Amino acid sequence: MVAAWPAVPLLAALALWGWAVRHTDVSALDDYGLVSAPHPTFWAGLAVLTAGFWFTVRDPRRRAGWPAAYVVGLLVMERATQAVLYPTPLYAWAWKHDAVIDHLLTSGGLQSADRLGDMAVYDQWPGFFAAQAALVRLLGVDNAAMYMAWWPLISSVLLLLPLLLIYRTFTRDRRLIWTALWLFCVGNWVGQDYFSPQSVAFALHLGVLAVVLRRYARPGAHGARQRQAVWTVLLSVLVIAIVVSHQLTPGMLVVTLLALALTRGHRDWIPLVTTVVIFLAWCLTAALPFLSAAMPDMIRSVGDIGANVETGYGSTPTGTGAVATSWAARLLSGSVLLLALAGVVRARELRRRALPLLLVAAAPLPMFVASSYGSEMIFRVLMFMLPGAAFFAAAALLPAAQLPRARLSGARTPSAAPGEAHPEPAARRRPFSRSRPSLPSLPSLPTLPRLRYAAWLSPLVLLAATLAFVPSYSGKDRVNYFPPGEVALVRQLFDQAPDDSLVVAANRNYPLAYEQYWRVDHYWFLEDTRTHVDDIVRDPAAVLARDMAGVAAPARAYFLLTQGQMANSEMNGQLTAAQLRRVRESVADSPRFERVARNSAGVLYVLNPAS
Repeated sequence: MVAAWPAVPLLAALALWGWAVRHTDVSALDDYGLVSAPHPTFWAGLAVLTAGFWFTVRDPRRRAGWPAAYVVGLLVMERATQAVLYPTPLYAWAWKHDAVIDHLLTSGGLQSADRLGDMAVYDQWPGFFAAQAALVRLLGVDNAAMYMAWWPLISSVLLLLPLLLIYRTFTRDRRLIWTALWLFCVGNWVGQDYFSPQSVAFALHLGVLAVVLRRYARPGAHGARQRQAVWTVLLSVLVIAIVVSHQLTPGMLVVTLLALALTRGHRDWIPLVTTVVIFLAWCLTAALPFLSAAMPDMIRSVGDIGANVETGYGSTPTGTGAVATSWAARLLSGSVLLLALAGVVRARELRRRALPLLLVAAAPLPMFVASSYGSEMIFRVLMFMLPGAAFFAAAALLPAAQLPRARLSGARTPSAAPGEAHPEPAARRRPFSRSRPSLPSLPSLPTLPRLRYAAWLSPLVLLAATLAFVPSYSGKDRVNYFPPGEVALVRQLFDQAPDDSLVVAANRNYPLAYEQYWRVDHYWFLEDTRTHVDDIVRDPAAVLARDMAGVAAPARAYFLLTQGQMANSEMNGQLTAAQLRRVRESVADSPRFERVARNSAGVLYVLNPAS
């Protein structure tokens, strides 16, 4: 019974979570997203889970399987909640990726770059989409939308194995390992775990680092070199999968491997050279059409740090809920980074032996100088820093007595086999050839009250970080969730739109926004110049009709305004609710437009041919 005690808080937490999702209504989300919607037992479940994990992971008598079960339980409560609550998948970008896969399945290939405009990037990096098309066929489902709502949980679980291998390279203390994994899970709020190439590329990135850190540290004898040849083949396969699937991740991998190659313990250039050669080969062949067109803008952005980290027009959170959740995310990331800094300063032996992990955390920082990546570079840098930062942040939370020196396995001698712990230096071994007389025991000093308070500080910090994940990750669900009515409305549009039709909308934030993108054009007027947006707000029907008048029959020009577009515009500082109502009412009252469909989630109009 004592051995099974950790199951009690774990099962209680999952029971509370199950009760919460059964009694949570998401039909009318406010600006706080999923923060204000769930039943109170959801928060109680997170608290019980965190407390149970903390006391379980610190008990050396518990098996390592219990902390693993708690981390998986955390991922279920974090990442599966949305899949259970929402009847449709989240994120307009996930629907976009599903459209690319659907095109692959129906046509057998992607279109050329000169025909698709901003969709050309998927022609040059099709690895993820080709793999998903094969998976759809293998599972026998209609499309990727059948399972992409569960992708955040799937992709997050995939990260556990490479992270576990990385952390075990530097310590055998399961308390430090699993606390670092917990902090990684709650600190990874950026949201790139959704159905996207980045989610898979990041897992492969961590897989490459696991191979390099465990198998390329100080190569020794000829036999070790032969074994490295096998690992180089595996590394090449992982790098190829990254390079053909994503644009940014290979760059992050190159700067990280460069930082590792400059250290004494990992001065092996094979991983770096292999990655650079594969990356350049792809960029100079398959990706060359896209890069040739994008290169001038990429060169101009190099060195412009201010522009690379600032958000673009219409990306500034507005409203109490949006601002509060945005600050929760900033505070969560800032807290993890400050904890990591405290761990680096506090655990000197850990800092010395786990120097490669410190470099892994710092290496992405120069990418601020390279590009803005669509105003997302700051978020991607935080995500790639997190594996190293979480490790040292865990060291800051654990008591000093729980940071063993001899059990660290990051530093190795040439005689040590790859992946094995470095033997304890002779100078630190306890001589047992002679004994010393025992000294009289001294009276123990009373425990200071501040030490008792400090013992509670770490679990409270861990609990605060765990709770802060929810607003950071799900605080914008009003923008990211599309109710079934909105999906049905957009699907009705594409079911009837003839080839070469035009769809005009406020922004891209609606489901199926790229459905049949190879035959239907799109125009999102909030991405136009500010002057033109002001013209539309002043006289919506007249200006929109003029913009849509160039469509020749039998194609049609449609105007679509949905709940998702309005939420995105309001919460990101594009147009206010009053301005959007003015646009909708102007189009509704104009004889130039004819209403095609309407429901609680939006309205669809078509431009009359006479206009």
